[in-house]
Amino acid sequence: MLWDARGEARRVPMTTLDALPYPIAIDTDISAALAQFVKSRGRRVVVLADRNVEGRAEALARAIGRKTPVLAVSLGERRKTLRTVEAVLNALAAAGADRETLVIGVGGGVAGDLFGFAAATYMRGVPFVNVATSLVAMVDASIGGKTGVDLGAGKNLAGAFRDPLAVFCDVGSLATLPEKHLREGLAELVKHGIIEGNEAFEALETLAPHPLRKWPWETVVADSLRIKAMFVAEDRLEAGAREILNLGHTVGHAIERVTNYRTSHGHAVSIGLRAAGLLALRTDRFSNEEHLRVLALLALLGLPLIAPTGDINALLAAMAHDKKARAGALRFVLPRTLGDVEYGVTVPARTVRAVLGRVRQAPGNAEFR
Repeated sequence: MLWDARGEARRVPMTTLDALPYPIAIDTDISAALAQFVKSRGRRVVVLADRNVEGRAEALARAIGRKTPVLAVSLGERRKTLRTVEAVLNALAAAGADRETLVIGVGGGVAGDLFGFAAATYMRGVPFVNVATSLVAMVDASIGGKTGVDLGAGKNLAGAFRDPLAVFCDVGSLATLPEKHLREGLAELVKHGIIEGNEAFEALETLAPHPLRKWPWETVVADSLRIKAMFVAEDRLEAGAREILNLGHTVGHAIERVTNYRTSHGHAVSIGLRAAGLLALRTDRFSNEEHLRVLALLALLGLPLIAPTGDINALLAAMAHDKKARAGALRFVLPRTLGDVEYGVTVPARTVRAVLGRVRQAPGNAEFR
């Protein structure tokens, strides 16, 4: 089933959110819609796939026809590097891809970022279609045109803004994910709920006690994309308000980096949301009551709240490379209330240190001191 910008169900091949210039399909089986989209473009096609979903990519290639080749690559955050991009570029060249070739990337958030970056740089740019197969990719990474890879200095420091021709959220793939991987995307949903406010946040509180397999994923994905699309449309190149979508990510990315990506993105963002709430509390922005609501929801969703590293200096060093930093000063995204989030906030260094120390411990009464 596909959803229009009002969230209403429609049986149509593709749909478009009013805020975005490219169509999005959200369905339990996107094969027919993808094949129809490719056919309407009349291009040669190459499919790039995370090796973990190679079987799904091959099924999509069969639906497309044309003897579409599938180039599978072993991915993961530790392989989200320029070296992997070079391997993908060489594979595209070996496959005879040219400027008219349509590149389709199949996989999760890492795949979308890396394959999108490869498409943006191959022959200075070839058309790209993003097929998202993980919850993180569907609700966050698939739209907005951000592509890129990690450097030794930090996460996502090399990349480009380049919109896809279309996005296909393959909701049926969620049924094949282990529950721990499905749970990975929940922190991004909570982030969007904090940004949007009570109605979206309350919807997650209502869903949280129910088994993940029973969630109405098409609706959940559509609602989350609608929230993100509003900020993407307003600030395509992240020069201002789009930074709000980085709520929880300054500390989260640092935790990923310091743990050498042994802490997954979703888990790191969950801890980062707690840290953002603490920073907001200690700068008199956020209320105890709403901070507790956020912590309770994260805990009910089975997401971690305690940082797996106690090296505050290493975390601060990693945060220094955050893309939101200006003139060497850290800038944070902090909630003032559910539905009101502020970006570009500077916080005294002693407060940042105190919060990084606090997130090493379980929440308790000391949370609010």
